[in-house]
Amino acid sequence: MAGIYLHIPFCKTRCIYCDFYSTTRSEMADRYVSALCRELELRKSYLDNEPVETIYFGGGTPSQLSKENFEKIFETIEREYNLGNCEEITLEANPDDLTPEYIKMLSSLPFNRISIGIQTFNEQTLRLLKRRHTAEQAISAVKECRMAGFQNISIDLMYGLPGETPESWEADLEQAVNLNVEHISAYHLIYEEGTPLYEMLQKHKVEEVDEESSVDFFALMIDRLTKAGFQHYEISNFCKPDMYSQHNSSYWTGKKYLGCGPSAHSFNGSTRQWNVSSLDKYIAGIEKGIPDFEIEELNVTTRYNDFVITSLRTMWGLSLNRLEEEFGTEFKQYCLENAQTYLDSGKLEIRDNTLFLSKEGIFISDGIMSDLLWVED
Repeated sequence: MAGIYLHIPFCKTRCIYCDFYSTTRSEMADRYVSALCRELELRKSYLDNEPVETIYFGGGTPSQLSKENFEKIFETIEREYNLGNCEEITLEANPDDLTPEYIKMLSSLPFNRISIGIQTFNEQTLRLLKRRHTAEQAISAVKECRMAGFQNISIDLMYGLPGETPESWEADLEQAVNLNVEHISAYHLIYEEGTPLYEMLQKHKVEEVDEESSVDFFALMIDRLTKAGFQHYEISNFCKPDMYSQHNSSYWTGKKYLGCGPSAHSFNGSTRQWNVSSLDKYIAGIEKGIPDFEIEELNVTTRYNDFVITSLRTMWGLSLNRLEEEFGTEFKQYCLENAQTYLDSGKLEIRDNTLFLSKEGIFISDGIMSDLLWVED
């Protein structure tokens, strides 16, 4: 099985923290969708005829597209890849785009999962981040999607925001739980160089939360969401039982995926490929039949390191049997030798010949995974 990721780069306005590739040139949408469909045609062989199990419209803001745009994309996918085996089709959306009329339109299309970028329910922080929606619009969007028949709704939250306190983060978590969604993704704010928020940090207009507070926010999130019945199935992701994101899980379990659109990444098991991060260059290359991209051939060391980083961060863990089958005994022994200190301290556990982060280990997961990586001499 395989997945398709479609990058929709258009945004009405840009949030001050975002460093994903996006543009406000929405007048290019129709021409862009034509190029996207052409790329889907040109790269049909990339997935080696594996059935497409998941499709994910990410961004940018995919909810900026029209019904006609979506219909053209789905017609292309159906013709070139077949939707018959597709179990999950996700649309990322902004709350203010999800009017009753727009949601009704979405429900007439093959989408069966909606991921809503809420980030916070704190009105002051929403304004600081230049988010276009209010807390009331976010809550209403979830309820309207439910009323329209969507039974798989995810929301995105951020923590470690400027001025955040344990009380304000607890309030966000409580509101999220009360919405009774199937899935919650929660990410710590990162001050990405080149963003307006990073410039504000440099000018001391905002302050970064300290490390102790970050750990406390993370612990509070785990405690609150697990008590509410969510499975903590990946470091930043929580779901009601068996409602995990199938598409994102394919990244962590090594499945093939095709990424189309500017800056989109692809993986076929032996190579990684990524498109140019420019709308104009992307469209020009596709229209000429010469896609503008870079490619990396993955050697055994890179594939082993990817395997460690992706699998250990999930509730499914790192299978030692699979590690030995794919990389050999030397890599398995290396992994276990470097894991021993964390096994002794209880930060890692082995169950059913699978390596897992313990509840304590998840708080220092980056350091643990770093120590298990193979470093070339």
